[in-house]
Amino acid sequence: MDIGIRDFADLARVVRAQPGPTRLVGVDGCGGAGKTTFAGWLAEVFDNAPVVHTDDFASHAEPTQWWPAMLRDVIEPLSAGRPATYAPYDWTARQRAHDKLVVPPAPVVVIEGVGATRSAWRDRLALRIWVDAPRALRLDRGITRDGEELRDFWQEWMAAEDEYVAAERPFAYADVVVDGDPQVPYDASREFVEIRGLSEPR
Repeated sequence: MDIGIRDFADLARVVRAQPGPTRLVGVDGCGGAGKTTFAGWLAEVFDNAPVVHTDDFASHAEPTQWWPAMLRDVIEPLSAGRPATYAPYDWTARQRAHDKLVVPPAPVVVIEGVGATRSAWRDRLALRIWVDAPRALRLDRGITRDGEELRDFWQEWMAAEDEYVAAERPFAYADVVVDGDPQVPYDASREFVEIRGLSEPR
């Protein structure tokens, strides 16, 4: 399908048209695809909407099967217009933080990270986004960011991601598939490169 450049404002109009006290937007994809950057720019379109990271629920021991806690502590309360409260994982100390984060029920909340659009809450999302990038590039980005000494960890993490993607096929249910390695010029602060868009069949 044709790849096109779209404005974040296009996504904002779709989300704002959805009912509910709090509209949840999921930005999913594998590690190193560019999800966090994309989610940050998207949140700005919604007047700096809160962003909840799945990395706050994942851990060294549990890369992908943390989802019941996010469903209980974030998805369910925000969907009902209540604050979300949770203790984020400290990746340096390798334990849950003592202080809890509170996310208010804003008009839009962005859920970002691996597993952000999983089937347990897929139908509660106002918009499902998948950010795609080549595997080798994602690994290179991860090693560049975290250091060569974490290569084994990254490879184990990617294996766990592969299981999630194979089991749930989140890309197939995405409303929008974003190119995390665009080869065309665009303004990342207000635009993104789209592989599959809202008007195209899944």
